Amino acid sequence: MKKTLVTGGAGFLGSHLCERLLERGEDVLCVDNFYTGDKQNVSHLINNPYFEIMRHDVTFPLYVETDQIYNMACPASPVHYQFDPVQTTKTSVHGAINMLGLAKRVKARILQASTSEVYGDPEIHPQPEEYWGKVNPVGIRSCYDEGKRCAETLFFDYWRQHNLSIKVVRIFNTYGPRMHPNDGRVVSNFIVQAIRGEDITIYGDGQQTRSFCYVDDLVEVIIRMMNSEEGFTGPVNIGNPGEFTMLELAEKVLSITGSKSKIIFQPLPSDDPKQRQPDISMAKEKLDWEPKVALEDGLKETIAYFKKVVG
Repeated sequence: MKKTLVTGGAGFLGSHLCERLLERGEDVLCVDNFYTGDKQNVSHLINNPYFEIMRHDVTFPLYVETDQIYNMACPASPVHYQFDPVQTTKTSVHGAINMLGLAKRVKARILQASTSEVYGDPEIHPQPEEYWGKVNPVGIRSCYDEGKRCAETLFFDYWRQHNLSIKVVRIFNTYGPRMHPNDGRVVSNFIVQAIRGEDITIYGDGQQTRSFCYVDDLVEVIIRMMNSEEGFTGPVNIGNPGEFTMLELAEKVLSITGSKSKIIFQPLPSDDPKQRQPDISMAKEKLDWEPKVALEDGLKETIAYFKKVVG
């Protein structure tokens, strides 16, 4: 039985990944410091004899035996990563060093959950993997953007210097059940505001775009990437190339919830990207993957979850 370590395993994405790996017959060790992760996300897995949970912060070394490592640990929403920006950078950089060191010691394959934020506020649209990005190194988002960029650097240096088996995915906006209701991300914000009958807050004029991938689609491609052929390292964009304005998203949420909330506009935050859309040609070619869940269908599932949590 394959022994698999998932850092950040009690988070939104990590918990769905742990669940799917157990379904595949893997022995899963979930590691989380519960800064943004939640035991409730994995409570239904606790009685599975092949699931283990450990409270641990990846900024400290970890000594376990494992065959594969999914390095998912890091707060991913601006509200959380800007609360303690120094710790955010440490989680990305020291966390990568510690997990790469573990992979090197036990000869494990390791996957890095990177982000579309490595592209910053892009000048190329949609964003291909060859694009180096336009990132502010000293802004309020830099702790996350540059931390993830540095983590990618470390992964590729371990690959070149130590011949480590690495995989790197760049995750674009993802949504679904178990998102944190107060994470400040646009999907959860709009849904929670609509359910509570509060004004729906759009920053800027609402014409900035994002692409939204349902969590089930994303977990599928992450596992495919981990188990892809040796030598295919990535980085590879994973996300849904369907592009929507913030205004379109707000209107869809209002329509599905039947909410009477009003849409209001606020000033745009600093360094907020105007466009974000993945070029997923590489994922299609190398991993035979493209997302299947339409935005409306995914929103219905997500709204049903939030109605139980905050309704």
